[in-house]
Amino acid sequence: MAYNGQSVHVACAFSMVEILSSLYGKVLNFNSKNPNDPNRDYLVLSKGHGVMAQYACFHELGWISDGAVEKYFSDGSALHGLSESHIPGCEVTSGSLGHGLPIGVGIAKGLQLQNKSDQKVYTIVGDGELNEGSIWEALLFAAHHKLSNFYVIVDANEFQAMGLTSQVLNMEPFVDKFKAFGFETLECDGHDLQKVTDALLSFKENRPRALIARTVKGKGVSFMERNNIWHYTRLDPTTKALALQELESGGIKS
Repeated sequence: MAYNGQSVHVACAFSMVEILSSLYGKVLNFNSKNPNDPNRDYLVLSKGHGVMAQYACFHELGWISDGAVEKYFSDGSALHGLSESHIPGCEVTSGSLGHGLPIGVGIAKGLQLQNKSDQKVYTIVGDGELNEGSIWEALLFAAHHKLSNFYVIVDANEFQAMGLTSQVLNMEPFVDKFKAFGFETLECDGHDLQKVTDALLSFKENRPRALIARTVKGKGVSFMERNNIWHYTRLDPTTKALALQELESGGIKS
């Protein structure tokens, strides 16, 4: 997709692909034949610029075709560079950071009001996105209303658009902050499928939940890992071939 569409943000997608694989493979309750089933769990991608990772999952589920993948981000394509709610499976239009999570909180509250709290809402945010004040207002609301059906997963890859999150605006320690805001909070390796799955299935308290998933931006491709130029760099034939070679051989050891 990144190469065919000559789009950016491929490294942002690589940091959360295991998180999404865990959700769609083991955690979410959804109808594989109908992404809009009213009884589904909701997955809100607040980190909308990483949507290629979600579209890859949709492709595996049969929700989007080979042709749609090949035409990603091209003229006439329905699949753009940010999450768009008109695509079945994408719950929100996101990309303007700080917007998706509050919508997710609203969905969770709506389900609570309808006595449907067994339906869960999972929201993925980036660690740079936590700079936004709207995030923390929504988290306070979720805790106040004891939205135990609301889960936030932080893709903590240590980078944002303009540099290291620790240098732009240091928000650590995330675990302590989320606990202080009333969330049952866990932390794990965000690239370990089993650990992500175990963490998401282990929450027990009657309050909202947070998982701090420690990840690597550009994970699996040596020249992308922790190299923030790949936030905005496009693949050319050479870098595409090198990336595919590493990924197809099982990735690098890091």
